[in-house]
Amino acid sequence: MTKTRRTFPEALKREAVEQVLAGTPLRHVAQAFDITESLLGKWKRQLQDAGPDAFPGRGKQTGEAAELKRLRDELARVTMERDVLKKALAIFWQPTK
Repeated sequence: MTKTRRTFPEALKREAVEQVLAGTPLRHVAQAFDITESLLGKWKRQLQDAGPDAFPGRGKQTGEAAELKRLRDELARVTMERDVLKKALAIFWQPTK
């Protein structure tokens, strides 16, 4: 029998971690949300480490990942422009007959 992996919305993760940070015992929160204590502990660490960028979810990127993608796209565009200019320079550099 195949188990399907459960996914949890960002709001649920934040709500569970906020309850733990407010003082509710981790075990009680885990039981209330029907998740394991280790998963809740992982969410807590992620929220404390990443802050507002925690739990990026599908298609969302963290601040650093978005910046990296933007820089790579810009590098690709600038490289293409350079190659076009090299070819144009080679064409115009040839002596006319």
